[in-house]
Amino acid sequence: MNNLIKVTHLGADNCVTGSCHLIETDNGVNILVDCGRAQGDDPELPFSRFPVHPDKIDYLFITHAHIDHIGRVPDLIDAGFRGEIICTHPTKALLLPMLHDALSFTGRDEKSVRKIENMIDELSWGFEYRQTFSLKRGITFFLGNAGHILGSCFIRFSFNDSSKASHPYTVIFSGDLGCADTPILPDPDTPDTCDLLILESTYGDRNHSSRKERVKTLESVLEKVLADNGIVYIPAFALGRTQELIYELDRIGIAVPVFIDSPLGLEITKIYSDLEEFWDMDAKKLKAMGDHPLDFRNLYSVERYRDHRRLLDIKGPCIIIAGSGMCTGGRIVDHLEHGLDDPKNDIIFVGYQAKGTPGRRIVEGRTPVKAGIYTLSGYSAHADQNGLVNWVRSMPEPPKEIRLVHGDDGARKALSSALNRVMGKIS
Repeated sequence: MNNLIKVTHLGADNCVTGSCHLIETDNGVNILVDCGRAQGDDPELPFSRFPVHPDKIDYLFITHAHIDHIGRVPDLIDAGFRGEIICTHPTKALLLPMLHDALSFTGRDEKSVRKIENMIDELSWGFEYRQTFSLKRGITFFLGNAGHILGSCFIRFSFNDSSKASHPYTVIFSGDLGCADTPILPDPDTPDTCDLLILESTYGDRNHSSRKERVKTLESVLEKVLADNGIVYIPAFALGRTQELIYELDRIGIAVPVFIDSPLGLEITKIYSDLEEFWDMDAKKLKAMGDHPLDFRNLYSVERYRDHRRLLDIKGPCIIIAGSGMCTGGRIVDHLEHGLDDPKNDIIFVGYQAKGTPGRRIVEGRTPVKAGIYTLSGYSAHADQNGLVNWVRSMPEPPKEIRLVHGDDGARKALSSALNRVMGKIS
């Protein structure tokens, strides 16, 4: 029985986006894990309904810098949060570029944006992977590499009961776990045992094809669609997916022009390039041999808005990668409005499309288009069912309790059944 802490799920407990979890300790420490923006039809709990007022939260831990995990941080600060923001060093480097882009759509003026960004910079601290650090009142934490995107981590907390000579109560938040063999990134670290595991379940109901098969599928689709001399549009998250695509297109040896029409995607790619120490060995070896994993001869950057407008009139064959990944905003919206009525063109979806988003409506055929539509479902930065189960099985001992979050009902039920089959009944 645990009397030391209470864990409340405030976002993404029964859906995919808007991650936010609260730990309240018996000795008065309040810890928030992620504070993400919900997307599409996923719900978002107002701060007024949080069990703890933002000004009473001591620490905000960030598992990684995707907007569905950090998007509400500026609002949390507006609501009174002044605690410490704790993350890995790469996530610290990514925070402000990611949030600056999100803040540009909130209606804040430039002065208030700068003020919020300065506060985030002052409150946030980058920590090393695979080391144990102490918080106040006997709490320690450990950040393991989650292999999802640059800087992603899972977090292991230990809570000590000073009144008893007992083992600490341990909790792991998986964050978003990556796949083995994700381009550029090391595989996820093996977790230690814990009492309570908060586990993501995005793809708990399916298994992905291997990376080799995914690349072959991408190559095959591109070969087919580019034969029409049209334009291939790939909506992509600026963080993670854009860098994966650059890497894979270089490995394929694509011969047509490839345009990265995403200022944020280009900025993030530079951060990836600057943080080579966090790459996997394959990426490091490529660079050592003179083949930069995030650059190739026919890759073109589109930074200025006027160049973006000119790109709208380009003739194929070519590939345009632009955000946002779910087509909810960004430059991809202009491209799709301009090009989806041409049957020579195609759109390839390589990421999750949340319910209620324009991308989901296109995939489901509810938005009429003449262009071809392709979905490469195996192209994911999230672990599949086997990956999630194997990650849990790699623990020295199974957790006493597992709570599944960050997944739709079907994904959570399927993953629960799979865990029960291999580990016995889980809570």
